Amino acid sequence: MRKALAAVAGLAVTGLVLTGCSGNADNGNAGGSDDDSQVEVFTWWAAGSEKAGLDALVEVFNEQYPDTEFVNAAVAGGAGSNAKNALASRLKANNPPDSFQAHAGAELTDYIEAEKIEDLSDFYADNGLNDVFPSTLLDRLTVDGKIYSVPSNIHRANVVWVNTAVLTDAGIDPNAAPADLDAWLADMEKLKAAGIETPLSVATDWTQVQLFENVLISVLGADGYQGLWDGSTKFDDSKVTDAIDYYTQLLSYANTDGTGQDWPVATDMVIDGTAAYNVMGDWALAQFDAKGKTYGTDYTTWPTPGTDGMFDFLADSFTLPVGAPHAGGAKNWLKTISSAEGQEAFNLAKGSIPARTDADPAAYPEYQQGAIASFAEDTVVSSLAHGAAVKVSWLNDITSAIGQFVSTQDGQTLQDALVQAQTKALGE
Repeated sequence: MRKALAAVAGLAVTGLVLTGCSGNADNGNAGGSDDDSQVEVFTWWAAGSEKAGLDALVEVFNEQYPDTEFVNAAVAGGAGSNAKNALASRLKANNPPDSFQAHAGAELTDYIEAEKIEDLSDFYADNGLNDVFPSTLLDRLTVDGKIYSVPSNIHRANVVWVNTAVLTDAGIDPNAAPADLDAWLADMEKLKAAGIETPLSVATDWTQVQLFENVLISVLGADGYQGLWDGSTKFDDSKVTDAIDYYTQLLSYANTDGTGQDWPVATDMVIDGTAAYNVMGDWALAQFDAKGKTYGTDYTTWPTPGTDGMFDFLADSFTLPVGAPHAGGAKNWLKTISSAEGQEAFNLAKGSIPARTDADPAAYPEYQQGAIASFAEDTVVSSLAHGAAVKVSWLNDITSAIGQFVSTQDGQTLQDALVQAQTKALGE
């Protein structure tokens, strides 16, 4: 099916992540000129640890390709929504950047169907990436036998960030992860009794969706959760009802002013001790580092209760748009972000782990060493909130339903909306 770009632009305006794929490495003219004099790279990495990660990549790029000028087209503000809207406008006007940031996975569907991005399968073959990226990642990058993006990293989304002092003061061992959601809720009640007003911190809409996906994974298990996206698990399943009930209980221990606040606000609540827990991806690691906190002493992490042995996956990736004016420069950029040197520099700054299997775990601090081992050993599932599991339009419907639920706490209405969204997305 082919979608009009106008529809793609409309999806981007919702503020959800709409991303593109990459270019055909054996045909530079298909993606525009082979000019490698410069590369304009479009991201929303304009501040904090994200900008630090980008800066680290650019430093390696400048060393590897000193004759290609890097042009930073980052767009700040709106938690990425400003950038996504600007990108959609540029693509609609057939004025693409040379490469743009994406999330790997189903989120790329709309750009692929709109024929705004190129197949990078030959790029993978020419640069040996099929040999250094794991099959669990390659499977999630492949659409109808083709690969459309180059990941710079792998993030984990089922991580609880824990303030050790807050738990210790309440008589809870911070290093012993609760066995399941019931045990976690019991600990939150202990924290309440100890005077912690907000045991669990949340922020803007996508963080609330991420929390919900964690609950779904915990209750349904890997197969049941993944079945939601192909229809083998229905959203009217009784286990989804149970997940909504657990989600309701978790929100009762959370701050009520999260909507409209970006994720660092919720993470900072754990850092400063006004909250005990925050469910956040491992980009939060850089936030703790920036505040001078020590892993294992000031804070610790564990998988969201009930998800141990599962790795909730997402990846930042980059693309080669159709008509990129400096396709040669874009290919140089893609080579840097997929290189061992580029991935190490980027991930040490951002808190994620390298996509390459030949990375040396000893080059990374304790948390990332554990995440590298978990990705290799655990059952990998695709993140809903971060575009790996579903296309943008479906995520849009789920986010709207979660947003309404946070206000109304009407579980039946939420489940009905989730059923409708699944039926619409799968054409049932």
